[in-house]
Amino acid sequence: MDDAKEKSTQQPVDVQVPAAVVSRLSLYLRELQELVRAGQETTNSTQLGKKLGFTDAQVRKDLAYFGQFGYPGIGYRCEELIPAIKRILGTDRSWPVAVVGLGNLGRALLGYRGFDEQGFRVVAAFDVDPDQLQQDVDSVETFHLDRLSEVVKEKAIRLGIIAVPAAAAQEVATKLVDAGVDGVLNFAPVTLALPDHVSRVGVDLAIELEQLSFAVVNRPENP
Repeated sequence: MDDAKEKSTQQPVDVQVPAAVVSRLSLYLRELQELVRAGQETTNSTQLGKKLGFTDAQVRKDLAYFGQFGYPGIGYRCEELIPAIKRILGTDRSWPVAVVGLGNLGRALLGYRGFDEQGFRVVAAFDVDPDQLQQDVDSVETFHLDRLSEVVKEKAIRLGIIAVPAAAAQEVATKLVDAGVDGVLNFAPVTLALPDHVSRVGVDLAIELEQLSFAVVNRPENP
């Protein structure tokens, strides 16, 4: 189906959506937001795919999991597709987030402004080192880890970010789950054991660099 035959409709998701599709949705959202900032009102699957290195068929197939969003002779209206993708991703609302670990990585995450732009509000940070808790960081309140359960309930926190050393990551993850957190983003280089009802995403920067080095050394021009 080409863009000219599509209508703008969104439907409930009743099939298992591959993780790669969800990942690409985030890329489409960023690109659409850039287009709006540049003053562009419409786009199509060919333009989106070319910008991101995908085929137009891939873009249409990804969006088709969730409905039909194009208009005959127009393509996609950016200002309509952006909120539609946000609803799909669940970022059409504000998510209170906690960061555990106030080392270099944790403090860098607290200073990252991109979270706010996409609906994630870091409302609390935790550590066990009293020296790290002497003052708020980037206007975010800091607490001893012992107060995790209390603060999670008080601030209705549903997502937690783990930025502690690998040896402490599982204990922190367990504390977050026990406190009632529904999803965990883990920056520690270790696989966490979590209950099935808790969603998790792991970000191992060394693995990402390994993938990058593999791509570089296996380019056709390399011996």
